Amino acid sequence: MNNEEFKELVKKANLTKKSFSDLVGTSTQSVNNWSNKDRGVPYWVNSWLNLYIENKDCKELKQIIKENICKEN
Repeated sequence: MNNEEFKELVKKANLTKKSFSDLVGTSTQSVNNWSNKDRGVPYWVNSWLNLYIENKDCKELKQIIKENICKEN
């Protein structure tokens, strides 16, 4: 994952670099350093962000289903 892909996934997750760094327990400076070509984005970030997005989507869907079931009763 390159820095541009990272930025896109963070945006898709509705996160900022600051909120992402808080969630994963690292400093914002470390996240900013990932744009350095020598360091790059750690391997685990791609799967973490994709799972975060998937979980967020599932929670939203669950809420919609719950609201519709309540309307029917």
